[in-house]
Order: sequence, then C-alpha cells, then structure tokens
Amino acid sequence: MTLSFQARVMRPCMRVVVKRSIRRNGTVKKVRRGLALMMPLVPRPPRSTKTEAIVVGGVPADCTTTPASRPDRYVLYLPGGAYVAGDPRLYRDITWRIATQCRVRVVCIDYRLAPEHPFPAALDDSVAAYRGLLADGVAPHHLALMGDSAGGGLVLAAMMRLRDEGVPLPAAAAAVSPWTDLALTGESLTLNAEVDPLLPVELAPQVVELVLAGADPRNPYASPLYGDPAGLPPTLIQVGGDDVLRDDAVRMAEKMRAAGCHVELDVWPGMWHVWHALVRVLPEARAAVVRIAGFMEDKL
Repeated sequence: MTLSFQARVMRPCMRVVVKRSIRRNGTVKKVRRGLALMMPLVPRPPRSTKTEAIVVGGVPADCTTTPASRPDRYVLYLPGGAYVAGDPRLYRDITWRIATQCRVRVVCIDYRLAPEHPFPAALDDSVAAYRGLLADGVAPHHLALMGDSAGGGLVLAAMMRLRDEGVPLPAAAAAVSPWTDLALTGESLTLNAEVDPLLPVELAPQVVELVLAGADPRNPYASPLYGDPAGLPPTLIQVGGDDVLRDDAVRMAEKMRAAGCHVELDVWPGMWHVWHALVRVLPEARAAVVRIAGFMEDKL
C-alpha cells in the first residue's frame, strides 16, 4: 500500500513537533497544558453541526449531531489520552464525521483522569454513561461503543464489565489503536518504538504507575487482553502497522476470535498510533472513518 503524500509529510512533522514535545514535557501537567493550547487549533465542524454539553449517567459529555444523524441511533465515544489527559473538545473534528458517516448522535464523554482519579475511575464513568443512555431510552440495538487508544481499551473493558453485570450489550463496537495490555508485554512496543512518530514508549511505565496506583496491570478491567471476551458484540479493531500498540490490537483480536466473537481486524500499513486524529489532512484517516461507518451500518 502506497502512503499518501500527506502521510509522508506528516510523519516527520509529528516526530519533531509532537513526539519530541512529549518527551521534553513529559509530566502530566505539561501534557495537559499543551493539549489546552491545541484546543483553539481544532478545526470547527460545519455550521450544520450541533454540539451540546450534556450529562449522561452523571458523566459530562459532548453530544454531536449533524443533519444526517438519526435520532434513535447513538455512538458512545470514549476518548484516548493514556487515561491522564484528553478532552471531548479535541475530538470535534472527528465526532461530527462519525455522526454523519454512521448517521448517529455521538456522545463523547469526559471521564475522570489519573492520577487524581486512578483505575477504575475511567471505567466506572464509561459504564455509568452507557447505563445512562439506556436509562434515557436508547435501545442497545441502536447503540455502539467506539474509542481510541486508552479509550479503545475502555471500550473492550466496559463491554466485559457490562456483560458481567448483566446489562444488555451494544449492537457493535469499534476500537482504534486500543491499549489492551497495561502490563506492556507487546513486542511492537519495542519493534515500533522509533517508527511510530507519535508515542514515546519510554514514558509508558510511568504512565501505568499513575493510572493503576498499585492495581494489577493484568486485571481484565484494566487490561482487557487478560479477560474473557466471550459474548461480546461484533467489533472492528483498527491499528497502524507502525503503531507501538499494534500487538495490543492484534493479540486482542486473536483472543476474541478464539472465543467465538465476530471481530474484524484492520492493520493499516505505514500508519501510526491513532492516525484518525489527522482526518482533516490524511486520506488514510478519512478512509478509516468510512470503513468504521460501513461496519456500523448493518449492525445499528
């Protein structure tokens, strides 16, 4: 697969601007400050898009609708950020596209972050938001879960917990570059450490300590790779071939397949961690969103 011109240009730019910056300003406080400075740079969605601040299940969220959104169909989006950073406002150039392509309302939650709120706070909020949508009358067969990076891991962990608690599961799920193994055993963490232009792998152990606060990294609700995925709904997993978390995605898909789940794994050659974030400029990112919409369409 030939990379687009945009991807070839963005790769070195990200390595210099993003990865080097995270390495230099690796504290949670500085990373959050950097993301706050980026907030005004997030492209605005079309004027026909409506974004409303809501509270669902006690959790603050953005609810995004476009003229294509059906009022009875929802995607609950769990954002990434290594459980220590992130904000729904950073996703507004993605959520309106999902709303349009999937013909849904997108609820992107602002779950609590570590280290102030370590595991299982983010999972508790994700489950509470899902239950809140059901309580508000959203039918599970018209509801899907989606997330990226830490949020992708949360999608899988939340579905396991919902299943264990006897809550009706969503119709489908999509996990982008999911972080499924906080024990950090994937070979791609080493193999792709240099080629992934986004994530500095050497900081991962410090992040895990902040997130887990002493909890077992192999707890299935923290690392769904170590759980039993039997009975989970149809799931699409997307990951870049150059992603440091490639093996988290591949091994999770293999485990789901072995458990009898319907799982589809897309490994995109040459792509890095959550390339979807550059959907405004990358053809590969736009194609990935279209693929997600195609997967969701017949499920919802």
